[in-house]
Amino acid sequence: MSKTLTGRRIVEMNDNWIFFDSDIGVKKATSAAKKAKEKITLPHTNRILPYHNFDEKEYQFVSWYVNKFKLPADVKGKKIFVEFDGIMLAAEVYLNGKLIGEHKGGFTNFRFDLTNYVKYKADNILAVKVDSRERPDIPPFGNVVDYLTFGGIYREARLIITDTTYIDDFWACGLNVLKDDRAMVVQYDIRNEGRTRDIDLTFQLVDEKGGLVTETSKNLKLKQQKNISENIVVQNIPDVKLWDIEEPNLYQTKLILKENGQVIDEVQKSFGFREAHFAKDGKFYLNGRHIKLIGLDRHQNYPYIGAAAGWRLQYRDAEILKYELGLNIVRTSHYPQSPHFLDRCDRIGLLVFEEIPGWQHIGNKKWQSVSLNELKEMIVRDRHHPSIILWGVRINESQDNHEFYIKTNALAHRLDPTRQTGGVRCFRESEFLEDVFTYNDFSGTVQEPNHIPYLITEFAGHTFPTKTIDSIEKQYHHTLLHARIQNLQLSKQNIAGAIGWCAFDYNTHIEFGSGDRICYHGICDIFRLPKFAAYFYKSQISPDKEIVLEALDYWARGDWNECPKNLTILSNCDEVEVRIGKRKIGVFKPQRDKFRNLPHPPVVVDNIRAEWGGKWEDLTLIGRIRGKKVAVRKYPADKLPVELKAWVDHNTIYADGRDITQLSFMMTDKFGNICPYATGIVTVQASGNVELIGENPFALFGGRGAIYVKAGRKKGNAKLRLQCSSGHSAEVSLKLV
Repeated sequence: MSKTLTGRRIVEMNDNWIFFDSDIGVKKATSAAKKAKEKITLPHTNRILPYHNFDEKEYQFVSWYVNKFKLPADVKGKKIFVEFDGIMLAAEVYLNGKLIGEHKGGFTNFRFDLTNYVKYKADNILAVKVDSRERPDIPPFGNVVDYLTFGGIYREARLIITDTTYIDDFWACGLNVLKDDRAMVVQYDIRNEGRTRDIDLTFQLVDEKGGLVTETSKNLKLKQQKNISENIVVQNIPDVKLWDIEEPNLYQTKLILKENGQVIDEVQKSFGFREAHFAKDGKFYLNGRHIKLIGLDRHQNYPYIGAAAGWRLQYRDAEILKYELGLNIVRTSHYPQSPHFLDRCDRIGLLVFEEIPGWQHIGNKKWQSVSLNELKEMIVRDRHHPSIILWGVRINESQDNHEFYIKTNALAHRLDPTRQTGGVRCFRESEFLEDVFTYNDFSGTVQEPNHIPYLITEFAGHTFPTKTIDSIEKQYHHTLLHARIQNLQLSKQNIAGAIGWCAFDYNTHIEFGSGDRICYHGICDIFRLPKFAAYFYKSQISPDKEIVLEALDYWARGDWNECPKNLTILSNCDEVEVRIGKRKIGVFKPQRDKFRNLPHPPVVVDNIRAEWGGKWEDLTLIGRIRGKKVAVRKYPADKLPVELKAWVDHNTIYADGRDITQLSFMMTDKFGNICPYATGIVTVQASGNVELIGENPFALFGGRGAIYVKAGRKKGNAKLRLQCSSGHSAEVSLKLV
């Protein structure tokens, strides 16, 4: 797929790759690729794995990827680059058998110049050696690490074709955006690898409808083989719409090069006018408005496919965090994440704290040099995103290292003087070199800040790993821990906010997981399906957006160590009427005496009187707002599985051979609630042009599970038929366009 900006051509290179799962060398890889028929697409994981119970050594090997392409004749004399968004963990790139360059680090993009090595009348063979081993010379490795990195060319790739005079990079930032004298500073790097030229440079700010907001031009006298790095200031910016978490208004910035009136290059990036600042009073301000930050940490890993998730799954994660959990910030723990994820955060108004790769360990000087380069690549790649409000310039939970962290802070401030820095640590007696003291507080409470500004970046997590098959009492305490910490941090005006550990369960090394290579620290499981703690966050959403009414209970007497006496309800209703069978137990209000800072405290019913052996009846919850009934939830006494419920996140996907969506399924009772103790083997059969990825058959875990559905290349309809060994079945329709 080719995309043409005026003067620049971008050719997506996500199709027609040949994959070799061994270190066969560039000559054999090139030769074998010419004969290979089976081809793969990017993003690609070097090994499809079970969602748990696997050995991480399975993906830690050297592999080769080869792509054959032919250039059109009209690009002769142009510059030819190849760009990769992410290769895990190290890459050597060859063209037509010659080494072009090497890149260390799996979380940031890089590009190499192919110009002097391409053929114009014959096929070109691009070969990439991918080293996915945990090399101690490359962050985050060198010691134990609490996450898995997986392997492969797991993000997208492309060819970029430009004139010999081209825009290497540009970046625009706003000045005085809340005032009438607002302006923009545009920083640009122009490379001239040809003759002396007289070039006109034009900067444009364009609104979402394509309307021109402002334009500034400048003449450049470019000497032969000389590059320039300069700034221009754009004054008198007219009234603009601010980017905010509620109204994330976006613009496009464009930098255009012209010679004799003809465009020779153009680059465009998204942009948002906003002012974000952690202040000396301890508060965080967005556009001059105090906002308490409530968020979760996120790992980029997915079941089966590792980190090789395209735009649709990346978008979905951002949407879950923003819309389903009601958060206003996410921390990209512990590395830069997909550009697609950040793009979606920009679009929907989800704030981001992004940090460099690592986990507790700092290596030698060469290791630190790689880390500094990753920091540079992260900031240069992502500084145009208005959603990002803080750069993490410290290896997560590492010890102090004055010399190294002086360098990381200085580099971040030089590359982006508009944003503050943070450095996540797990001990309070730490040298404070950053702008914001970012701290992982696992005390079970909220400690008073020892530095200001102060942001809690982890809590709960490893102190309370919780599975969907755990006892309801453990799930109850896990949920109330999140509620208690967020309630406490909301009461402290000198704390900017709290980001909990973590959003989703994730795969990890045996040193940290539950024996099956999963850390069950999430408030959602690894399939992004909610645990009870997720409903706490969801219940804080305004009822104007969605009514939430969830019992923190499966409604089964034997789930508790003693006969249940209390019932906790997670809701954003004003009051909840509770009925057991035909008996009205009462009408109950949120527990504001214990959770006075939460928008919507839990509702506690304290007179259940469920004696052992007494009759067990259906539970009915009726939610009311301003006296009006707005929701009803029912929980049956028998808890018998009645239906296999199945759904896809998106009923329409693109027939491009790469698009992917999740198929989820669970056993439910007669009122549609999950049956967590339901067992069975679910088998999925597909008709239509789709591929199923994952464990199929799937053994239900906590009454539920999921696999992925990947699109083929033919448009049409697909049917997904699910059959459980219990005799229950379901069917889901999918359309490919």
